[in-house]
Amino acid sequence: MNEREINSVAVLGAGTMGSGIAAACAEAGCKVLLLDVTQETAEKGKQMMSAGRMPMVENPDSLELITTGGFDDSLKLTRNYDWICEAVVEDLEVKRSIFSRLDDARAEGSIVSTNTSGIPLRSIYEGMSEQLRKDISVTHFFNPVKVMKLLELVPGEDTTPDVTEALAEFCRSRLKKGVVYAKDTVNFIGNRIGCFWMLAGFHKGCDARRNGVSIEEIDALMTKVLGIPSTGLYGLIDLVGLDVMDLVARNLEENLPDDDAGRKYLEFPAEERAMLKSGQLGRKTKGGFFRVVSSEDGTKTKEVYNPESKIWQSASSVNINQDASSLMFGDDEHGSFVWSLVSETLCYAADLVPEISNDIVNVDRAMRWGFNWKQGPFELLDSFGPRRVVEKLEAENRKIPRMLSVLSSSNSTTFYSEDKSEYLGVDGAMHPVQE
Repeated sequence: MNEREINSVAVLGAGTMGSGIAAACAEAGCKVLLLDVTQETAEKGKQMMSAGRMPMVENPDSLELITTGGFDDSLKLTRNYDWICEAVVEDLEVKRSIFSRLDDARAEGSIVSTNTSGIPLRSIYEGMSEQLRKDISVTHFFNPVKVMKLLELVPGEDTTPDVTEALAEFCRSRLKKGVVYAKDTVNFIGNRIGCFWMLAGFHKGCDARRNGVSIEEIDALMTKVLGIPSTGLYGLIDLVGLDVMDLVARNLEENLPDDDAGRKYLEFPAEERAMLKSGQLGRKTKGGFFRVVSSEDGTKTKEVYNPESKIWQSASSVNINQDASSLMFGDDEHGSFVWSLVSETLCYAADLVPEISNDIVNVDRAMRWGFNWKQGPFELLDSFGPRRVVEKLEAENRKIPRMLSVLSSSNSTTFYSEDKSEYLGVDGAMHPVQE
């Protein structure tokens, strides 16, 4: 039995993410301490949990389990909590400042984690105490915490196994999250692959639009045929926001390896740069690539923006009558776009194992649970036929990525067994799929 059992949680940071984590833990029956710069700020975070059309808590009585406080007065109270989860702003120096203070306040042996979407853990704990380095891990929740299933768990070089085990058990059994095990690399698993797909999609989408493929068709090809994801490409970018995508690109520019295939897509195309500069960011500005317009009689119309002509027009409904494989290997404009974007994204994922995760199962789960893909990258490759994909890559004189090379050298024709109980490992052998 793991001695580091979690029954109480202190959350540092009462913004949307911190409040969401605190609410989830309270709903699971845990005693919760929610801290922020001041108690008033923390209390606002607590009040936010029961507000709006989609409250963070199902049972308002759960809020009685949450105590609030300010960092200056109440950080010492963290010594009474099993797990201390930092969820302050995504800023390295702010996080380091919190942990330098926490190291003296907490009880020895308490579990500590940082909620970050991509700051390397080693940068956060650099120069900190040996005990903190043993007790700390990344717990990357996806927003909104109540809705999103994915939790990326990322230990550091010195993190003891019982810390990871306790966090995985608690988040899986008590918070009902889908836990994936990632490595301490830039943007971990979900955001590393998902943001590559989105940023590459900017450029591939521009090429497709010049060849007569509309924004509505691009989204329909992604969502209705491939299910990556239900929003489509431009719909997801509108949801995230062009300003956030620009910040993501700048973070990747600073932290990606020099030879990473994603570097060539970090600079926005001219059309997207113009939208960013004008403040046409997405849903938060009531218009990005799509917008909903209300007429005087209350009728709502969905409109789409043409980045080339800079004109809004009524969005068209699109029906795609081809299946995913026929599109992937087709030679018309639709097929060319799908192959261009999807093959490059799948190759990118296939070249990142074991760099970002030890196995393909965690990669597939991260994309299904975090980005709402119907199938993960390796499941998609299986649906297309991996060896058929390799043949087309070879015909185009493209590099064969690591895991496709492993498959080509193995006796397997797919990454998963027919019943999905086994997967192909980096060693070329089949291994049982673990919970």
